[in-house]
Amino acid sequence: MIRIKKFLLKHLIIFLVIFRVSAQPGERKNTPEEYIAKFRDEALYQMQTYHIPASITLAQGMLESGNGNSALSVYANNHFGIKCHKEWNGETYFMDDDEKNECFRKYPSVLDSYNDHSLFLTSRDRYQALFRLPRTDYKAWAKGLKDAGYATHPQYAQLLIELIEKYKLNDLDNSLDIEPITSVKNSNRYPKLEMRDIIRFNHSKFIIVKPGESFLKIANDMNLEVEQLLKYNDLNSKSKLIAGQKLYIERKRRKALEPIHIVQKGETMYSISQLHGIRLYWLYKRNTIKHGVEPVPGEILLLRPGATKKIIQPQIAVD
Repeated sequence: MIRIKKFLLKHLIIFLVIFRVSAQPGERKNTPEEYIAKFRDEALYQMQTYHIPASITLAQGMLESGNGNSALSVYANNHFGIKCHKEWNGETYFMDDDEKNECFRKYPSVLDSYNDHSLFLTSRDRYQALFRLPRTDYKAWAKGLKDAGYATHPQYAQLLIELIEKYKLNDLDNSLDIEPITSVKNSNRYPKLEMRDIIRFNHSKFIIVKPGESFLKIANDMNLEVEQLLKYNDLNSKSKLIAGQKLYIERKRRKALEPIHIVQKGETMYSISQLHGIRLYWLYKRNTIKHGVEPVPGEILLLRPGATKKIIQPQIAVD
């Protein structure tokens, strides 16, 4: 009997050790330098698309994910600590944070996390003052994020500033004045598309257009008809392709993940529909706007049924 108990105890210990190891991120940890090299171009892409300083995006990603080593980033691809909130209808990941067993957003890929982080900032009224700041004023952006309630850590702004200055991330904030990200050589984002990366957002798949591509080539690559490709993207036969453009290869949805969108300078109904993966028809219909009329900066657009233009301050995003 004693021998049996020892046998069972031994195997129980082995099981618990194996379980503990399997429940933790791998032993090999990313260094800050490796994280920057891996996601530098993604931060530049987000800056070009959403006008959020690349230095801020990278520093937040580094800080919130522990350079991509935290359990949340490893198991949920969540690099910015964004919690579920009422409007989230994607996959979820639960872990203890401010409270026990809190709900966090889970993404199919890290790129989805980066994109959702940008949408999170651009679609909420409390962050709109940030977009009136100079893109190169990373200190004001860091302080603004803290003041707007992105995180509860009392030194959150200073932590971001220290990361930016230590790794000279602010140099990236000027780079797009020299060369657009879509033509940057050795980019982490675009050369991978030679293998035709397919990204899923708001339950619809899309690709990024490469230089020199045509609707016919992409349709053939995706086993689609050109007419289908045009319809999925609310385009017509006279539409032109631009390198770096988001092109859906599935029908977009009737509603977005976020409840509202606050229009930024230079945005159109079409660009907003592509941004959120919502059909242009439904964007116009949900906002009772006549087709062809464009919104003005600061205007609030409804993206989901039941959404209201009254801004409701959401809970604190992260700790």
